[in-house]
Amino acid sequence: MSVQLRPTRPADIPFVYETEHAAENRPFLLPWTEERHRQALAHPDIRHLIVEETESGRAVGYVIIAGLTNPHGSIELMRITISAKGKGYGRRVLRQVKRWAFEEQQAHRLWLDVKEENERALNLYLSEGFVIEGKLRE
Repeated sequence: MSVQLRPTRPADIPFVYETEHAAENRPFLLPWTEERHRQALAHPDIRHLIVEETESGRAVGYVIIAGLTNPHGSIELMRITISAKGKGYGRRVLRQVKRWAFEEQQAHRLWLDVKEENERALNLYLSEGFVIEGKLRE
């Protein structure tokens, strides 16, 4: 199945919050409040997107990208959170984000943080060309 990205709307925030707080996702991210997600929708430096199955239009995750106003072309992939695991949605989304960042935005760098214990995400990022530049402590 293919996926498409569309801007998150205020009505999507409960889905985003639920996905973020799901047992399989929560250990790997620092959850935001619903209000923080709402604020991000209007923030000029942030792109908050819903991941939908193209065929059904069903929401299967969300993406948060920051650095849109960075003068050095450094874009941060803050979060890809998928609710329907094991279907390849994360890889498809990552490829769309990379294409958008480098082709449309002419970014010089796309970067992210990932927790070491998130092996699924780490393996995905490495297989898609990301390199480990260092480790955050605490």
